[in-house]
Amino acid sequence: MTGETLLLHPEDDVAVALRELPGVPRGHKVAVHDLAVGAPVRKYGQAIGVVTAPIAAGDHVHTHNLGMGPHDRAYDFGTEVRPVEPPPAPASFRGIVRPDGRVATRNYIGILTSVNCSATVAKRIASRASALCEEFPNVDGIVALTHGTGCGMAADGDGIRLLRRTLTGYARHPNFAAILVVGLGCEVNQLTGFDLPEGTPTMTIQELGGTSATVRRGLEVIRELLPAANAVTREPVPASNLVLGLQCGGSDGYSGITANPALGAAADLLVRHGGTAILSETPEVYGAEHLLTRRAVSRAVGERLIERIHWWESYAESMDNNPSPGNKAGGLTTILEKSLGAVAKGGTTPLTAVYEYAEPVTGRGFVFMDTPGYDPVSATGQVAGGANLICFTTGRGSVYGCRPAPSLKLASNRETYRAMEEDMDVDCGAILDGEVTVAELGERIFRLVLDVASGRQTASEELGFGDEEFAPWQLGAVM
Repeated sequence: MTGETLLLHPEDDVAVALRELPGVPRGHKVAVHDLAVGAPVRKYGQAIGVVTAPIAAGDHVHTHNLGMGPHDRAYDFGTEVRPVEPPPAPASFRGIVRPDGRVATRNYIGILTSVNCSATVAKRIASRASALCEEFPNVDGIVALTHGTGCGMAADGDGIRLLRRTLTGYARHPNFAAILVVGLGCEVNQLTGFDLPEGTPTMTIQELGGTSATVRRGLEVIRELLPAANAVTREPVPASNLVLGLQCGGSDGYSGITANPALGAAADLLVRHGGTAILSETPEVYGAEHLLTRRAVSRAVGERLIERIHWWESYAESMDNNPSPGNKAGGLTTILEKSLGAVAKGGTTPLTAVYEYAEPVTGRGFVFMDTPGYDPVSATGQVAGGANLICFTTGRGSVYGCRPAPSLKLASNRETYRAMEEDMDVDCGAILDGEVTVAELGERIFRLVLDVASGRQTASEELGFGDEEFAPWQLGAVM
């Protein structure tokens, strides 16, 4: 670090601007030496693209002179697996233990919808029932989880399979004390196709005689559910009961230097304490997946990740379309560069399993779930898989909540944190200013995760986020 730039690896061809430089915005890349057309460009010690126009030392390196180029990579499996060291003392939080032994970090009643046609009814039930919660202080709220699909789709295949798996995951999520499911009646996604917990109340608008009748009946059901939902207490439980979803959105040139590595350090601590950390967003590990296969506990685990990468290559028109305009304005040029920063959220512990979208996460340790890079869709899959808390890093300033799982927001730079302080929980820009190391901030984040799991409100919860962000992954044609 020179005070003006930061070189991340001795073999890098570019450094990161720590402040505005002549012709180089802060967070963007500056060449450390001359680069000829066609030459590979390295950052983090890894290739992030090739030169498309001559670059001189000190030049701004971005979309005008850096492109994706050929992307060939070789995979090693398990070469960097290291034993996970147990902690000197076990950590704990105050959780809610369900009758079946699952542990919750929040205590909601949920209203799930089978189809978009029942969304308005579900929202009206939740809105009118929310006032009832004043009499039941241990209930965190009534959440209507609505979506834009459930009909106009094939009655079998990946589309409806993913939707039902997602809805089932939410219906069985420990953060819901109880669930009500509302359908229309004639949709493709019939309630009979759900795998719901025994005794889950269901209703359809057509059978009950319309909107008003269904809202009235829904309120009656919620009144019946509230006393039992309220009869909970928090108690000390091991940190091993935490399932943490790792997310990033609105990333910038600092995300892979501050917030993501700090979250990775926190994820390592959670894994050391026996918990689970879920890395996702498959299009945003593209080009860095070889770093994950080296940590796979078996060749089969590594190959399952590569199979999902190949699926995305055939599914998407171009993997390099991923960096958004905001990502590029923040200094990220190619998906390779973005991915190398994004995988830092996953820390350093062994990769123990790879799951499909919304598949129940049954293993412990560091795992991967195949999801799109779009944050609401990705986090929805993680929560359906069992994540009972989310940590979400951002450089540009994403706003997000994820009921029933609380969501912590980690800003990658001090400017975004100060500009959007009511939306952010952690200022990771302190790393750039030398106030704290990555490891020290990772420890703070881990302790904050324990506090939030114990009931402390996050910024997004205080702002009321979480109802509109439920977004199942939609696959297949709309008929």
